[in-house]
Amino acid sequence: MSDMFEDEDAPPELIDASAMPTGQTSVDEEPTARVPITLVTGYLGAGKTTLLNYILTEKHGKKIAVIMNEFGDSMDIEKPMTVNQGGQEVTEWMEVGNGCICCSVKDSGVMAIESLMERRGTFDYILLETTGLADPGNIAPIFWMDEGLGSSIYLDGIVTLVDAKNIMRLLDEPAPEEKAESHDVHHDHGSGPVLSMAHMQISHADVVILNKTDLVTDQELEAVRDRVTSINSVAKIHVTDHSRTPQIEGVVLDLHAYDHLADLDFSKKGHSHMDPAISTTAIVTPPIAADQVNCVDAWLRSVLWDTTFPTPAKPISSEPHPVDFEVHRLKGILTLSDGTSRIIQAVRDVFEIRDAEPIDTEDNSKPLQCKIVLIGRGLGSSVEPWQESFESCLVAK
Repeated sequence: MSDMFEDEDAPPELIDASAMPTGQTSVDEEPTARVPITLVTGYLGAGKTTLLNYILTEKHGKKIAVIMNEFGDSMDIEKPMTVNQGGQEVTEWMEVGNGCICCSVKDSGVMAIESLMERRGTFDYILLETTGLADPGNIAPIFWMDEGLGSSIYLDGIVTLVDAKNIMRLLDEPAPEEKAESHDVHHDHGSGPVLSMAHMQISHADVVILNKTDLVTDQELEAVRDRVTSINSVAKIHVTDHSRTPQIEGVVLDLHAYDHLADLDFSKKGHSHMDPAISTTAIVTPPIAADQVNCVDAWLRSVLWDTTFPTPAKPISSEPHPVDFEVHRLKGILTLSDGTSRIIQAVRDVFEIRDAEPIDTEDNSKPLQCKIVLIGRGLGSSVEPWQESFESCLVAK
């Protein structure tokens, strides 16, 4: 294995790609399909750049465009031509082999994505590496809110790398610069549990890669896995060292992050209380009628936009509703009584409800259900208030 994987900040070998075709199509050609994008996040030193270097040298049959938030202070790029667009620096796109292209950016990667789309047709997948201190929740909604980007790319998922050796300290005793700010404008959470950037990155993940596992014991690794699961019990977890994943598809590429919700058995996962800062809870109900989708939309607007429970149609007799909460990530599948289904995906206060693949009604091994998963801060110790609020909203149609 090449030594390049041992140096997280080592850039790929770059070749000037200024003459690469832009991939523009003529008016007679059919529109190009939307390109999937995966966000790769994780705290400083978790192994993000090593992972991207690894992917770029593996044979995966894809032409990947990689956007990296600066390769490293010691990087020496030949012919480092940099252009200034709208006040942001975007380094020119360079070819890295395997038909892949790569660039480094400073600050937001949005400008780099817009620049990249001018080369549309020369790649079929995008990987965007965030900085170690970046909150992925600030980036993911862009692909739904930006009409131009939303029509050309779609969010396939968020991958978070976790440094198994240091993650516990980052969660329990973060330094001031490692702490995360609350995004709920209605409340001051300064006196609550410590919320670190590591919490935020794990809570937003569709896939968590536990990296540097060669540096911990089996017992330490199990404790890390349990802690990650307590924060985000929906994310798929993969274990590796030196960022070498046993496979790329389904781990970093082609995640289809929302396709597996129907297979999750939340009765076995329960509601974990290992981490006081962030937890996961899940709502499960029988199939709903098509005209109740609007009720779900209204419930989501109240919970995600206003951080309040909607007024119930019937009295709630169990535990009181959480009044000081913040949803970081929400996923759901709505199974409709007419045999169709809808997918819900949300990052903080930005969400969408879209059509899903047809349901396999002949598979009797799994009951047809609606499932909504919430990951966030202050969700409470019981799922009952969430369950009853959601069900009462459906009754109010």
